[in-house]
Amino acid sequence: MTAKCFADTNVAIYALDADAAKRAKALAILDSRPFISTQVVNEYLNVLLVKRRLDRAAANELARALMSTCDVVSVTAAITDLAMSIGERYQLSHWDSLIVAAALAADCDTLYSEDMQDGQVFEGRLTVRNPF
Repeated sequence: MTAKCFADTNVAIYALDADAAKRAKALAILDSRPFISTQVVNEYLNVLLVKRRLDRAAANELARALMSTCDVVSVTAAITDLAMSIGERYQLSHWDSLIVAAALAADCDTLYSEDMQDGQVFEGRLTVRNPF
């Protein structure tokens, strides 16, 4: 069975970073065609528009490129319900719980994120790895 990974929003953001080491690590993850969720795409767009101050056309182009290089999981009612349970069980923010729930729904075994504890395991099958 091939390992499947999920990339949190910070991976996509670091793919554009001025820090060459962070950029290289992020690009290596994105080159492996990870799973992301519609939440990741929307958070990415928000960072590009608000923090990076890109115009909408440029931000949309980057978001479409991200979606074309990743497998996108839609955040559904079932994933939202799972996220609520995960948030209670693991004391995560709702937004982090949605990321974990989407990764679990995609049957991923690795979640690349710097927002959660490196090495934390969810549901006995999803391990957080901080690549940065």
